[in-house]
Amino acid sequence: MCPEELEDQPIDDSEVAEESTEYKFDLTFYGADYPVDGLVKRLKNRDVVIPSFDPASEMPLEVEAFQRKFIWTKLQSERFVESLLLGLPVPGIFLVQESNRRLLVLDGQQRLLTLAAFYSGVLNKKEFLLENVQQQFRGKGYSTLDEDQRRTLDDAIIHATVIKKTQDSQDLSSIYTLFERLNSGGTRLSPHEIRVALVPGPLMHLVRELNNDTYWRGAFGSPSKSLKDHELILRFIALFFAPIPYESPMKDFLTAYAQHNKDLSQESANDIVHAFRGTIHKIVQAVGSKPFRLKNALNAAVFDSVMVGLARRLATGVPADVGKIGEAYFRLLSDTDYLYAVSKATAREDQVASRLKLATAAFAAV
Repeated sequence: MCPEELEDQPIDDSEVAEESTEYKFDLTFYGADYPVDGLVKRLKNRDVVIPSFDPASEMPLEVEAFQRKFIWTKLQSERFVESLLLGLPVPGIFLVQESNRRLLVLDGQQRLLTLAAFYSGVLNKKEFLLENVQQQFRGKGYSTLDEDQRRTLDDAIIHATVIKKTQDSQDLSSIYTLFERLNSGGTRLSPHEIRVALVPGPLMHLVRELNNDTYWRGAFGSPSKSLKDHELILRFIALFFAPIPYESPMKDFLTAYAQHNKDLSQESANDIVHAFRGTIHKIVQAVGSKPFRLKNALNAAVFDSVMVGLARRLATGVPADVGKIGEAYFRLLSDTDYLYAVSKATAREDQVASRLKLATAAFAAV
């Protein structure tokens, strides 16, 4: 399988090695102790934010938290609550302080989700009562704890390491990389899930809307649980609109663009929608409902180059012939230089530049 053929499976190690780079972690750290009831209150008020939450959602915390799969088993959740009720020490959490003083959870999601669930009384849509615990706690939820038990839980302390950028103007690459290293609970977040957490706002909401486009859904297939379809849309937008040429690694390039146009203040929603929908509609009409494939799986490098190359042609405003688009597409996919640029070291700068140049030339005359 090519390094960037996308399915819901782990990324090939060759891509991880390809994207490795050196970072200077220009960050500051300080410790803070939070009582459990204070953390739960901050979660409800969105002063502490768990990345799997949708920041724009109006749903109550307990509903929103579990619309995605809860990773811990009920036994793990019970044992964590029991440890707090017994006054035992528990692992700390890592938080990032943003410029608005909101705290983003880097590590500790499952612990905080467990607390939110226990205080709300609902875990995975079922009543959350303690079972596999000491006799004194069995059959109890938060609302039915004895007064002294509830006070013990409310006052229990969870230590947090809080990370801050040294300057608000810094890019997010150091925090992104730290997030990757620290996010160890349950199932690791995908690169784009981390990006959505770090750079929420109108751009990410627009990407989510574009992900529902009928032509795109047919081209990609079933929605990706790890948001790979969202990431591909952002990849097209960044490569087409970014004010500077692509620089590796790809994950940092995408995060930098997301930060650059977070509020759609640089490239407008109308421009992005017009470019993406106009291009995906044309390519599907020209080559069928399953483009961007060398074999069976969708290839990200074929996707980004074909989309950008055709979008550049469509941006001229001159009507394009659908039949000629199809002919240009299939000629491109038989070009040996192009096939090399979409099959090996696909995130490398020279490979990205090569395939974009070849795709742009291929669609120029349609």
